[in-house]
Amino acid sequence: MNSVFAEIYEKYHRDLFQFLFYMVRNRELAEDLVQEVYIRVMKSYDRFEGKSSLKTWLFTIARNVAIDHFRKEQNLKKRIFSRTDWKERKMIDEHPLPEEIAMQNEKIQLLYRSLNECTVDQRTVLIARFIQQLSIMETAEILGWTESKVKTTQHRALKVVRKAMEKEGIDEW
Repeated sequence: MNSVFAEIYEKYHRDLFQFLFYMVRNRELAEDLVQEVYIRVMKSYDRFEGKSSLKTWLFTIARNVAIDHFRKEQNLKKRIFSRTDWKERKMIDEHPLPEEIAMQNEKIQLLYRSLNECTVDQRTVLIARFIQQLSIMETAEILGWTESKVKTTQHRALKVVRKAMEKEGIDEW
């Protein structure tokens, strides 16, 4: 198993990290989530039947890890907001995140922010298709969708991104 795991790590680590980074927009969190992917791979590799490609299987696990994170985050936010009087307390962080500092190009920053306007499914499709360069078929396998649904979601996501960019005064990419 060690050699198989090493091969998986060498071949897919960068892509998995990049996928999760664009999903959660935080380097440290993406690193943690990648580790969770590897834990799940170690626990379930013996059940991998090979009905899909290894890459598709790994990205499916990564997507599920991201969704689990978003669910936990949503529950935590609900608990925090229910226990905090926001009129009395202000929480403002004026220091930019390292990811924001690294993203110098204005159009890239806008595109990155525009992804926030998308739903999680739309963001997932755009990241898989255009950042990870997965085919429509591979994306459909990862998401457990039909190719038609991937195409429709991609189309809608691109409209959301285009609208957000036009709102910022960028008419063409």
